[in-house]
Amino acid sequence: MRTTIDITLQEPRKAADALSEASELSRQKIKDAMTKGACWWTHKGKQLRLRRATKELRAGVRLQLHYDEKILARKPDDPVLLEDKGRYTVWFKPHGMLAQGSQWGDHCSLLRLAEIRLDRPCHLIHRLDADAAGLMLIAHDPKAAGALSQCFSARTMTKHYRARVTGVTNIQNQLVDAPVDGKLATSRVTTLSTSATDQTSLVQVSIETGRKHQIRRHLAGLGHPIVGDRLYGRPAPIPLQLLAFYLEFDCPLSKHRVTFRLPDQLDSLKQP
Repeated sequence: MRTTIDITLQEPRKAADALSEASELSRQKIKDAMTKGACWWTHKGKQLRLRRATKELRAGVRLQLHYDEKILARKPDDPVLLEDKGRYTVWFKPHGMLAQGSQWGDHCSLLRLAEIRLDRPCHLIHRLDADAAGLMLIAHDPKAAGALSQCFSARTMTKHYRARVTGVTNIQNQLVDAPVDGKLATSRVTTLSTSATDQTSLVQVSIETGRKHQIRRHLAGLGHPIVGDRLYGRPAPIPLQLLAFYLEFDCPLSKHRVTFRLPDQLDSLKQP
């Protein structure tokens, strides 16, 4: 079942009661959906998630519940906290996990799971494709989020990825600059190893820009889509073989050069 309930309260009500009466959903299902981030309300001109089902709301408040049974039934894999730097943390995001939630919920997102585990405010700094896995940074105050985000937007962040691609190829530091959605996009690709047995290659990709699906599109454009890429290649019984394994930058908070590398036990695409 997938439905959206959009109501404006005519009188003061509890959120769950109002949504239950406006739909065929039980209060228990509504409470579960609210806890998982599928309910929104307009507060002081902003749309915010409303998680507390018993919250008393005044007349005139707009409520929206985006209910999708399949999404709400998902159980995320656990992300791994790699380092706690105080004002930001470093995480391993597994395949299939969103960086942040959607209107249909955020219980399967790294941002929400980090917030619950650390009991601290969490702010998104950058994104990583839901189908990919690897390193992500989460900030814990707005100033830290802004300063670290600037490292990405100013292209001062060194970002390395590995990908297992279809076909045997021998590429050495090849620049790929095909625009993505009409915007400048640059990647550098180097072959690390090849496998004649399954006709695949392991490549390292370094990106200067961070366009949506940039690595996936660039590798597919070279004729070597990533193994498991259902959008630009062919579906496979394994997750998308793309891993963000290395970050290096001048930290604007500590004023030191910092390097983060994925631990071997989490590196599913280690170089042979």
